[in-house]
Amino acid sequence: MKALRGKTGRWGFCSAGLMLVAIVLLISAGGRAEPLDSPKAEEDAKPASNAEDDLLDVADKKNETEKSPADIGFELLVTRPYVNPEFSDAEFDELWKVWEEPARSEAEKATPEERRELTLLRYGLQHRPQGTPGGEAQAGMPIQYLRRDDGEWVVNCFACHGGKVAGRVIPGLPNSHFAMQTLWADVRTSRFAKDEYTLKDLAGGFLPMGGSNGTTNAVAFGVLLGSRRDIHADLDMDRPLPKLLHHDVEAPPWWNVKKKKWLYADGFVSSDNHRSLIQFAMGPENSGAKLRGWDKDYQFIMAYIKSLEAPEYPFEVDAELAAEGEQYFNNTCAECHGTYGENETYPNRHVPIEEIGTDRARFDSLTPEYRQAFQESWFADYGRSPVVTEPVGYMAPPLDGIWASAPYFHNGSVPTLWHVLNVNERPTVWKRTEDGYDTDRIGLEVAEFDNLPEGIYDLRVRRTYFDTTQFSKSAAGHDFPEQLTHEQKLAVLEYLKTL
Repeated sequence: MKALRGKTGRWGFCSAGLMLVAIVLLISAGGRAEPLDSPKAEEDAKPASNAEDDLLDVADKKNETEKSPADIGFELLVTRPYVNPEFSDAEFDELWKVWEEPARSEAEKATPEERRELTLLRYGLQHRPQGTPGGEAQAGMPIQYLRRDDGEWVVNCFACHGGKVAGRVIPGLPNSHFAMQTLWADVRTSRFAKDEYTLKDLAGGFLPMGGSNGTTNAVAFGVLLGSRRDIHADLDMDRPLPKLLHHDVEAPPWWNVKKKKWLYADGFVSSDNHRSLIQFAMGPENSGAKLRGWDKDYQFIMAYIKSLEAPEYPFEVDAELAAEGEQYFNNTCAECHGTYGENETYPNRHVPIEEIGTDRARFDSLTPEYRQAFQESWFADYGRSPVVTEPVGYMAPPLDGIWASAPYFHNGSVPTLWHVLNVNERPTVWKRTEDGYDTDRIGLEVAEFDNLPEGIYDLRVRRTYFDTTQFSKSAAGHDFPEQLTHEQKLAVLEYLKTL
């Protein structure tokens, strides 16, 4: 091992200590650590005394350019790095060399421009929509990453919360293409081949990042990151590592946040709590002072999230059938999901886990002790921001733009709304197409299988399939639509297009 990028002399290589340090390094929001003696690391180690001044500069520019808080929030997300970089331009463009066949041969024959497109597609990254802030510095970058001046790539929130549907990129849409585990597997393999790997790369195999494309182990990331912070968000590396329940979740659409009183699948944090968004920047490279200095940033970011509107269904709608479906929906679904139209309602209902019957791994992943500690911390304003320490189940979400946010359920296990309404027809294993959209069943265009096809041994290929037999990936539950007839379900399906 020739290069550990500044870590060898500091940490040594005792087995237990190495693993602990490696895991701690790994949890820095997916980034790689800066060398401890680098100018960038020294800059990051300084107190964030100028962070609020920087934000005041941004706010002053708002008056000059008439930017709204939401505009500022969007600009911060796509231009300001909040975590360490993950890899460089050069590294990204060489990842194809470690791909499996036939993908590697296809990339080898391609032009550099075609190869970049193949690389973006492989990892579920999409070009920034026209008008995205960043200018020339971010030219050619996917919306999920920003490029620093030194060419290093830094992940942002759109990695999970910026995706595409029917080929259209929409900020705030769940990124159901994101191949987080495969991306990091390829980065590690590439570095191993060049003997340039870090402790973070060594630890990467011990913390699952997502068992299938489009899902991540995000909750476990948050628990790990939070375990190294005291009540004031200051870093405390002596705190014990918690027991983790690794499980896959899909990101929810951001445009529904403004309707919600509570955030996350289990609805345990107030939707007015912008600080809950900062928890994914809690890597050890960021001091507590720096996190607290970003408080105003995340007020702007929350303003952006709450400004988003659901996209309209772009295909044909049978208005008469949809009107009929609205009646069935209001009689069967509105109690949990609310009503829509001129006099909208949303009940913010927690549905008991025994009643909803969907996969419970997410529900079991946070202990009452963890939730209580969160409530008492700076992240919940020392108890002033409401926290549900013992939720009963999952939140029934608003359904605005539901046509666009497939796959469905908190773990992304159900590919279309037709499958949501027809419990016994849900596929055991499915695989999506890149840009196909199923206008009949409303959702992803998928191939369905009774079992994972034989002969698929490469984990990177296996992750392109969603296997509902695996832990935390069950498609069971939410059988309420079974009280509807087939014709009524078709009418409800048509109505859901209009939300």
